[in-house]
Amino acid sequence: MDLNRIPGEIAFEEEVRAFFAEKLTDEIRKGGSLMTSVYSNHDLGMKWQAVLNERGWAAPSWAVEHGGQDWSTMQHYIFSKERVKAGAPPVSPMGIHMVAHVIAHFGTQAQKDYFLPRILSGEHFWCQGYSEPGSGSDLASLQMSAVSEGDDFVCNGSKIWTTHAGEANWIFCLVRTNREGKPQQGITFLLIPMDTPGIEVHPMAMISGEEIQNQVFFDNVRVPKANVLGEVDKGWAVAKYLLEFERGGQAYSPELQVRLGELAAAAARLQGDHGGSLLDDPLFAARLAEAHIRVDVLEIFEMRVLSAVTDGGSVGVLSSVMKIMGTELSQHITELALEAAGPTGTAYQPHATRPGGPVINFEPPADGYVAGEVWQALAPLRYMNERAGSIYGGSNEIQRNILAKTALGL
Repeated sequence: MDLNRIPGEIAFEEEVRAFFAEKLTDEIRKGGSLMTSVYSNHDLGMKWQAVLNERGWAAPSWAVEHGGQDWSTMQHYIFSKERVKAGAPPVSPMGIHMVAHVIAHFGTQAQKDYFLPRILSGEHFWCQGYSEPGSGSDLASLQMSAVSEGDDFVCNGSKIWTTHAGEANWIFCLVRTNREGKPQQGITFLLIPMDTPGIEVHPMAMISGEEIQNQVFFDNVRVPKANVLGEVDKGWAVAKYLLEFERGGQAYSPELQVRLGELAAAAARLQGDHGGSLLDDPLFAARLAEAHIRVDVLEIFEMRVLSAVTDGGSVGVLSSVMKIMGTELSQHITELALEAAGPTGTAYQPHATRPGGPVINFEPPADGYVAGEVWQALAPLRYMNERAGSIYGGSNEIQRNILAKTALGL
């Protein structure tokens, strides 16, 4: 892996920066900068995806023949970092970063031709149907049934923690089509339109008050067998492939670098207990420096992994390492931000932010008053949202078990 910058990459950085400066509207930039979690406001996110798609940059990690870009590892890193610095929201991960990869890998030509262009354009907005009330990190225990009837499967059961199910018009689901043998052997990967009769979406309020997660109920939902991705009863292989992209298919470090820089700048404006700025507090400064070092280590690790993928390799078990390090560092940074925000950070002020879903049971002040700086209003909401980071996508305890078994042979 060569980390030296070459003239072409410097020119690319200038091109990306100029693109963001020209195309990123104040409305979209504000929405991206004021996100409370990893999910942007839906409407603003879709507006931004349309702009990216017009430029051909909506899904740069895809294969070129499907609409991606032939970028180097460094170019992908540059694009990610410039996006965060500019305040642009990310595209929703469920379609472009997750199900699209398994459609491209396991799908029939007809499935690729139908779904991939619609994912790029945003016509199809996806949610993920993996977890169930009794099946989370132990995903192989899932029970949602899909019974064969002629050319269809009839699906019954429910999925939970389904992000943006209220906005999505498609869901990719793991369903049980066979109860014999090992649990993993009877699972099928199914693509289901959300407007199919028998589907109900029930919003769930998160600890931050936002309704981003949902429980989705399936009551005799008929799905054509043509919507199976891969083979019937062999969806576990498809699911594992997708989880590589959910857990570590993209770099965490660019956003963490930017967030640390913003936190350091904010801390420099705040007065600490010793009379100077908060950065003059040796304990806080040491914790901030430690976070910078850990993010630098993650950055090098991610570049090594992404470089291997560029050369035709697979993220594989290393996705577990990236997921553990990325989510735990993100949580640590929100803890530092909450500490820096001080008493002002205890105020509940979602009206100062652009959350990824409706905020229930909250009446904003008539005059829009915000105590302190906006970043102090963001701090507690980001802190609460990031508590889930080490759980979703397979809990970090499960990731450590995978590493112990697969990488260390324990």
